[in-house]
Amino acid sequence: MKFSIKLVLSTMIVLALALGFSGFYFVNYVFETSLDREVGQALDESSILSFAFETAALNVPLKYSVLPDSVVEEIASKLEMGGQSGGRLLRIADEGKNILYTSGGFTADEGLLPQTDQHTKSYRVIREQDSYYVHTCVSINALNRILYLETMKDVTGVFTERAMGFSLYRKVTVVILLTATVIMLLIASFLTKPIRLLTRATREMAAGDYTYRARQTSRDELGQLTGDFNRMANALEDNICKLEEEIEAREEFMGAFAHELKTPLTAIIGYADMLRSHKLDEEKSIMSANYIYTEGKRLEAMSFRLLDIIVAKQVEADLRESPVGELFAYLREMFAEKKEADIRFTHEEAAVRMEANLIKTVLVNLIDNACKASETSVVSEDGSTIAADQDSAVFDKADAGESVKAGVIEVTGRTVDGGYRIAVRDYGIGIPEAEQTKIVKAFYMVDKSRARSKNGAGLGLALCAEILKIHHSELRIESREGEGSCFSFILAL
Repeated sequence: MKFSIKLVLSTMIVLALALGFSGFYFVNYVFETSLDREVGQALDESSILSFAFETAALNVPLKYSVLPDSVVEEIASKLEMGGQSGGRLLRIADEGKNILYTSGGFTADEGLLPQTDQHTKSYRVIREQDSYYVHTCVSINALNRILYLETMKDVTGVFTERAMGFSLYRKVTVVILLTATVIMLLIASFLTKPIRLLTRATREMAAGDYTYRARQTSRDELGQLTGDFNRMANALEDNICKLEEEIEAREEFMGAFAHELKTPLTAIIGYADMLRSHKLDEEKSIMSANYIYTEGKRLEAMSFRLLDIIVAKQVEADLRESPVGELFAYLREMFAEKKEADIRFTHEEAAVRMEANLIKTVLVNLIDNACKASETSVVSEDGSTIAADQDSAVFDKADAGESVKAGVIEVTGRTVDGGYRIAVRDYGIGIPEAEQTKIVKAFYMVDKSRARSKNGAGLGLALCAEILKIHHSELRIESREGEGSCFSFILAL
């Protein structure tokens, strides 16, 4: 059953109960008020009749010392005919409560007589066939006699009015309930509109349309619920997009991994088969063995890098306060023998929170990449000649007479707002802007032939990115094609 129907039904039930009880109370209150009025009039009339009877008894001739029964009947007959309608219903009993006179049509039993004495009045409401009466009984003191006067007053009209009141109220209640049902259906439809919109939104999202949003139609609790639902849907859509991106990246990773395995394995299998199936001269045998060895080392390096990335993703941060000086001292010693590039180290002393061995891995990878990107053969600022890559765009600057820092790699560390910034800058071939967001993905290489010639597999920057995540940092890349690159990250002081 729909919520709007439940709302209408529950409201109608409550309204019907309220109208029923209030109507019963109202009609019954009017009835009891009218009945009390009729009872009061009946008692007053009974008192008037008793007074009239006593007055008439005083006019009896003095020859009677005790009022005889015949006189009682005569006075009662006159009182009966003195009513507005020409006849009252009354009954008179003697001291022994024996009936002396009864009006025609007086049908009440004698149940009220035993309850009445000389000092009390009694009454009751009785039903005779289809009529209702107020039956009263009072005592009369007339000429040394105690008599009992009973009367019956017709109050059928009061009960008829009550029945008519209940009938009319039932009709009015039915009309009110029908009108209220129509109005409540409209109100319930309006109130539950946000729920219907939310239901439609959930169905659309369940069908796969994660961009669908529920329209907010109010600012009440249901409107707030709609807003919260839309925010939840936004978060869900973001998570799904991230999952899809992760799945896509995983598929790309597997494809690249398979491709990277295929290339060296093809060479290894090919040259191994050549050595196995052909008798080669010494030079070709050495060349074939050298290819097998080179590609085997490349596979080994790739496996170690993959292992490092897996470990970096699973490792828990154990960041300790370490001096930056020790880190730069290690790097100077590490690259002291590297003659292919002019590596310059400058830093400010500070203590940072890091896992030293992992940060060393990051910097070794970044400096190694900078060395590979800086292979040019132009004159540096100090006038020295450096080995060249003939495709480098730096030659254009050298031919134009510009002073360039080709072959120079700058490793700097300094305190900045928010932490300690370490940067590795080269003035080599640079990275195209379109490629800068992709190079931290595993196996991604801007120039695959160049990378493979250096035994690269596109895993170094992916490993750096994972290690920096552990340090709550990220790798920032600034690069212009033909002008060089700067890789930097910030560590907490």
